[in-house]
Amino acid sequence: MRTPSPAQRSWWLQRAGEELVDDLTHLDRLGTDLVTGSERPAIAGGWQSSDAHFTADELVIEGQQVMQDWEAPLMRAMAAKVAAHGGDILEIGFGMGISATYMQEFGIDSYTVLEANEDVAQAFADWRKGFPEAETTLIPGPWQETLPTLGLYDGIFFDTYPADENEYREYVVEDVTFAAHFFPHAAAHLRPGGVFSYYTNEIDSLSRRHQRRLLEHFSSFSVEVVRGLVPPDDCNYWWSSSMAVVQAVR
Repeated sequence: MRTPSPAQRSWWLQRAGEELVDDLTHLDRLGTDLVTGSERPAIAGGWQSSDAHFTADELVIEGQQVMQDWEAPLMRAMAAKVAAHGGDILEIGFGMGISATYMQEFGIDSYTVLEANEDVAQAFADWRKGFPEAETTLIPGPWQETLPTLGLYDGIFFDTYPADENEYREYVVEDVTFAAHFFPHAAAHLRPGGVFSYYTNEIDSLSRRHQRRLLEHFSSFSVEVVRGLVPPDDCNYWWSSSMAVVQAVR
């Protein structure tokens, strides 16, 4: 670590060490409250044509628990962030339609979703029958192919899941959060003052690394914590009773 003076270097090193100790102590305390979880199976096939299995309480694709009903309070909080100023909303991934329903309740002008999975796209078609007066659009295919053809929005919600093992390793295991690779794309498709939200996978705050990544692409952000979540003991993608929710502003 190079600084103009030794005192500056010592101060930075002390600060980094204190933050590391504080993080480890805090995580050790939080660890006792986690649900058991279960082993995540590998993504073996193609996400776009894989069968999606809907039940009353979850969506499973390629053996992955993509979404479960315990997320409803979390989905409502993120949808509220994205739809805070109304306008035109874009969602990446439809899931079980939980957030889509909340956004209609919040009074937006239009709702567009990019969805790669064919079965989930059919679920959207069934969902939209319940909102015949709403302006809703589904664009099929991977967002990497369809997003560049679109314009600007007032809110964007990144509500999707790794499509293969390479994405899981690169963007979940080795990055600060799965949505981080989408940050520049979200910023490019938001109007000035537009808002962006996503699954942070942060329990009760944001790491400094996470904050720096946000500020590379957005002018500001705010954070709140949704508590009281109840994931089941066999949930293999989230194990805590809380998650930090972000509203990033273009």
